[in-house]
Amino acid sequence: MASDTRMVALGFGKFARADRIFALERITGDERGDGRRTRVWIDGVAEPLTASRTEGTILRDMGQEAAIAGPELDEALDLAARLAAAADAGRVDLNDLGRRARRLLASTTEFSSS
Repeated sequence: MASDTRMVALGFGKFARADRIFALERITGDERGDGRRTRVWIDGVAEPLTASRTEGTILRDMGQEAAIAGPELDEALDLAARLAAAADAGRVDLNDLGRRARRLLASTTEFSSS
């Protein structure tokens, strides 16, 4: 392996060479959750690996920052997923969700929490 080849963490002890990853697919719906965030296709591997990290995080680790919107999008999507799951389970922690939403908004807009 060349010394300049970057290893990318996929989560749960899985790693891939950045130069061997050729496709990422966000896992959605009922398939997403419990460590299942992204399908990762790697050159020479027949089936995609399931990563516990988001495609945005993997792209950043690969040095592809221009291909993603930023960490705020990951946080917003995680917040939305947590809210949906909590609502489905009948357990919505409004204090926690409100705190996370205010922190996210403060990091992405000129408005700050009062």
